[in-house]
Amino acid sequence: MINTEYVGVIGAGSFGTAVANLLSENSKVILVAHDETTARLIHSTRKTANQDLHANIEVTHRLDEMASKCQVIFPIIPSHDFYACMQDIQSFITPAHILIHGTKGLHLTTEISASIRKEDLLTMTQVMEKVTGNKNTGCLAGPNLAREIAEGKPAATVVASSSQEVLDIGQHLLRSSNFQVLWSDDVYGVELCGVIKNIMAIASGALSGFELGENAKALLVNRAMVEMIHIGTHMGAGLKAFLGVAGIGDLMATCNSPTSRNYTVGYRLAKGESPQHIFKNMDETAEGVNTTRLIYHLSEHYGWKTPITKLVYKVLFEDFPVQNAIGLLMKLPVREDIDFID
Repeated sequence: MINTEYVGVIGAGSFGTAVANLLSENSKVILVAHDETTARLIHSTRKTANQDLHANIEVTHRLDEMASKCQVIFPIIPSHDFYACMQDIQSFITPAHILIHGTKGLHLTTEISASIRKEDLLTMTQVMEKVTGNKNTGCLAGPNLAREIAEGKPAATVVASSSQEVLDIGQHLLRSSNFQVLWSDDVYGVELCGVIKNIMAIASGALSGFELGENAKALLVNRAMVEMIHIGTHMGAGLKAFLGVAGIGDLMATCNSPTSRNYTVGYRLAKGESPQHIFKNMDETAEGVNTTRLIYHLSEHYGWKTPITKLVYKVLFEDFPVQNAIGLLMKLPVREDIDFID
């Protein structure tokens, strides 16, 4: 019997805090902040990431304390910190623990180069299993804009896992009157949906910044979906996840929301800010920036058709003018509408 009296959340950012508040409707929650000073501040103010904390939430900076009390843990931290965090918590994790992450990123196991291979990239579930040795794992993905969840607006997520027990626990802990929880056993596909769509959101934000209209946005989102499926299936994922809430659902939300960090990167580019200035002045990580770099090199290595990814990469890392990139995106040399279904 899984003990859910206390549930842990690692990460007091906007999404981590939103998830902690959701969980607090069904359990007591221990929220782990980055360091002791931050934990004390959150504890005293009962506020973080512009969100008030539910009374059922305790705050700490100690992973050992949280892991000893919580059998179910939700790591929700930037992907560039994820591997190190799993190393920090590894000695406190037992086979009885359940880990369900909410991080939409990839971990590169080698140096960045033009010859990245599929086996050089790990999803966050693969990182959890590799570092901790725990196989009771899963992930959250879907149109989960933290601000809307914090405001109590209706939303949905997909809990993905190869374990039925993890799926049942995830649904039980997260579901509420305003938050629908679906499930999938295609963990890899669901994770890739959440990762790749962030690249597309940057392009969508740039298009919106130039005020090119809804017809152009619809065209971009459609081509983005095709490119996501092209990348995902070549990486070994199935098609099904991309057509669900974690795929097209998340893509639509992220490509149309000014509250999305990745959308905001593209929008600010269109308004004349340099990539370097944007990177230095963002409160939280826009995962799509690093994902663009990784998927670009991966697609170059294998020769995949990824025109949106390639143009976003050129803007972010090669000083290619964003207005020229948007012009090229609207003139992609595509003849066949749908080319991923035989």
